[in-house]
Amino acid sequence: MQAEESKLITHHSSLVTGYYGLPVLKRPRWKWEIAVYFWTGGIAAGAYLIAAIADLFGDEHDRATVRLGRLLALPLVVASAALLIKDLGRPEKFYNMLRIFKLKSPMSAGAWGLFVFGGFAGLSGLLEVLAAGDSLRRVRRLVGLLGAPFGLFLGGYTGVLISATAIPLWARNRLLWGPTFIASAFSTGVAAIEALLALTGQGSGEALGKLDRVHRLGLTAEAALLAAGLARLGSSGRPLMRGRWSSLFVPGALGVGLLLPLVLSLLPRRREARPGLTLLQATCVLVGGLIFRTCIVYTGKDSADDPGAYFAMTRRRNGRQQ
Repeated sequence: MQAEESKLITHHSSLVTGYYGLPVLKRPRWKWEIAVYFWTGGIAAGAYLIAAIADLFGDEHDRATVRLGRLLALPLVVASAALLIKDLGRPEKFYNMLRIFKLKSPMSAGAWGLFVFGGFAGLSGLLEVLAAGDSLRRVRRLVGLLGAPFGLFLGGYTGVLISATAIPLWARNRLLWGPTFIASAFSTGVAAIEALLALTGQGSGEALGKLDRVHRLGLTAEAALLAAGLARLGSSGRPLMRGRWSSLFVPGALGVGLLLPLVLSLLPRRREARPGLTLLQATCVLVGGLIFRTCIVYTGKDSADDPGAYFAMTRRRNGRQQ
C-alpha cells in the first residue's frame, strides 16, 4: 500500500501548482505563536489534570503536587490566550469567536474550551492561594474535578484542530493526532510539576516516585501513539521524517523528548541524586514537547506545498469510497 502511494506522490511531484498556476492547498498562515500556544496550553491542561488526579487518589505526600499543578495552570492558560490573540492580530477577534458557539467548528469549540478552562484554572488557583490549608479542601477538589474535563479537552483539541483540514500531514492522521496531543499534554504537565518540585525541594521522595511512575506510563503511551501515527501517515509523513524539519524532529522530539526521558526514568535513583535526575528528565520532556509542536505546525506548511501528497490522499479516499 505504501509503495503504491509513493508511486502516486512521485507521479504528481512535478505538479508544483494547481489549476491556473494556483497552489492546490492554501498554505497555513500560523507562525511561532500557535506552536507555543499549543505547548503552553498542553502543559496547563496536563498539570491541571495531574493535580485533580493526585487530589482525588493521593495522600498528604501529594499535596505539593496538587498545589503546584493548579498554580501552574493559571499563568499558562493566560499566556495561551495572549498568544492566540496575538496570532489573530486583534483582541476583538477572540471576543467575536465567543459570541457564537459552533460545536462542529474546532476553532469555536477551542476558543470556548480555552475560556471555560481558564475560568476553572483561575478559581482553582485562587482557592489554593486563599485557603492553602485544610479549609475549603472539598471545594477545591470539587472545582478541580469539574474543570478536569475542560483540561482534557484543551489538551487534545489542538490535535483535532489540525486534523480538520485537507493538509495531508494533518488530515491523514486525523484519528490519532487528538490522543497524541493529549498524551503529550499529560507528559509535559507532569514534567512541569516535577521540575518545580525538584527546584523548590517541596516534593518528598514518595511524591517524586509516584510522578516518575506516572510519567513513564505517559511517555510510553505518547511514544506508542506517535509511532502509530507515523506509520499511518506513510509517505505523507515525509516532511517530518525526511524533510528539512526532520533534523529537528527526529533528535529533538523523538530523541530528547521521548527516548532520553524514558531511559532516565529506568535508571536507579539514590535519594540524594533524585532531584537532579528528575529535573533533567523534566527539562528534556518540556523541550521535546515544544519541538514536537513546532515541527507539526511548520511541517504542515510544507505538506500543504506538496500537491503529490494531496493527490495521493484524495485518490486513496476516492478508492475507498468506490
